[in-house]
Amino acid sequence: MTFKAPDSLAEQIAQHLAERIICGELKARERIQEQKVTQALNVSRGSVREALLILERRHLIVIPPRRGAQVAELTPHNVKSLYALVTELYILLGNAVADSWQVEADLAPFLLIQQRLQISMQREDINGFVQGSFDIMRAAFPFSNNPYLQETVENLLPAISRTYHLALERRRGEMSQFLNTFASLLQAIIARDHQAIRQVLLGYGEHNCQLVLAALAES
Repeated sequence: MTFKAPDSLAEQIAQHLAERIICGELKARERIQEQKVTQALNVSRGSVREALLILERRHLIVIPPRRGAQVAELTPHNVKSLYALVTELYILLGNAVADSWQVEADLAPFLLIQQRLQISMQREDINGFVQGSFDIMRAAFPFSNNPYLQETVENLLPAISRTYHLALERRRGEMSQFLNTFASLLQAIIARDHQAIRQVLLGYGEHNCQLVLAALAES
């Protein structure tokens, strides 16, 4: 495999390994050996080490002292903690869009994403659907004008993506539920109704959290 710019080599390696973790190819607690990754991808060991630090920061792996890197475990406690935090971050983003949009054209990116999500659902394309759901957050970043919020959300998205894949692989019908939630969220944003935004996203976060917990119990 050959990696090229514009992303740094370490970032590209991290993305490659992240995809394998997110889709479940690399299992929880599975060791990630630097030498094997170096040989498989024909890259330097230093770049692999940097990539592993990126993945640790994104909560996909853990690096215990003297034990090497391994895929982070999805425990019920971790899932609940993740959703408790990320739901509040989503609420901050939703409120920022509600406060900042001025004309209908400002909301056009969200409507376009909504259309793409619909297509992904019809095709039962889980990867495309998950990516589209995260495009919603990225479309909201300019409205918040908060680099700390953006960085925090970006670092959490791979871990969230891992939970989405776990849940949707078992319950593909949930894609329709997500679209309904997104439509309700857009209505609340257009109305600049902060209370409704919070209620929609709290319900969404709790629902998703329970789906993931159920999927974990089944696995």
